Amino acid sequence: MVTDTVNSEMLQFVTFKLAAEKYGVNILKVQEINNIKDFAKIPHAPPYVEGAINLRGKVIPVLNLRKKFGIEAKTLDDYTKIVIMNVRGHTMGILVDAVSEVLRIPQSVIMPAPPVASEVKAEFIYGIARLEQGLIIILDMDKLLGREEHDAVFGITAQMAAAE
Repeated sequence: MVTDTVNSEMLQFVTFKLAAEKYGVNILKVQEINNIKDFAKIPHAPPYVEGAINLRGKVIPVLNLRKKFGIEAKTLDDYTKIVIMNVRGHTMGILVDAVSEVLRIPQSVIMPAPPVASEVKAEFIYGIARLEQGLIIILDMDKLLGREEHDAVFGITAQMAAAE
C-alpha cells in the first residue's frame, strides 16, 4: 500500500526549454512532439500565433511561447519542436526551443509560483518544481489563453479548416 501512495503523489511532465528557462507541462495534455516547421500564416491572428499546421488532415493552431511570454525571438533550428497538446478540449501546438525529457516529479517538490517567478505571467504557472538539476516552471496550459483569446484562435482555425 505504501507504493500506491507514493505513485499517486508523482506527476509526469514533458519538459522543454525556452531561452534560459526550463518549463514543464503535464504529460496527460501532450499528444505528440512534432518537427513540422512549415506554418500557414493566419490572417488577423494574435501576434503570438505562429500559424497553423495540417496534421493528418486537421488544422491546428501553433502558438509561439517566446512571443506569448515576451521573450526575444529566435530563429527556428533543428532543436525547435512543436508540442501538440489538448487544451480545454481543442488540439493546439506550442512552439518551443527544444524538448528536454519526461520527468516524474513528486507533488511535494512543486511550490506555488512567486508573483514574479519569471518572464511568464504568474496566472499561467501551476507551480515551480525544485529539483537537483534546477528549477522547472510548470505551466497550466488550460490558463495559457484567456476566453477571448481561446475563442479567437480556435475560431480562426475552424474557418481555415472549413475553407479547405
